[in-house]
Amino acid sequence: MAAEIKECEKIRVKVDDVVYMPSLEAPPDKPHPFVYFISIFNDSDLPVTIRARKWVVRQDDGEVTVVEGDGVVGQTPRIEPGGHFSYNSYHVIALGSTVTGAFFGETAAGDWIFARIPDFRLELPEWV
Repeated sequence: MAAEIKECEKIRVKVDDVVYMPSLEAPPDKPHPFVYFISIFNDSDLPVTIRARKWVVRQDDGEVTVVEGDGVVGQTPRIEPGGHFSYNSYHVIALGSTVTGAFFGETAAGDWIFARIPDFRLELPEWV
């Protein structure tokens, strides 16, 4: 990545939905799977290619898990001006958690930018 990465407010991230999915596989130490649905909008004048992501999951007991990687769900989507990219993925937790993070992209001009993911909760249902 470039030496300087600037926040780009013209790349918006929206958390469309978060769903508790107990039918998905999960390890015994983190038995609560959640599916989240995300949309990334390009309100800028240049195409942007999403190159990387960083998620920080803070469980209510203080445990922190950092997830970093290339692209988004195995892709490096190019989002044209006025366009968007939507996807879903999932994460497993032991306790309720708060999620923060960012997507990192490269503009068609070669500049590196990042867009914050709005904080959201993975809240266990009362019946769990």
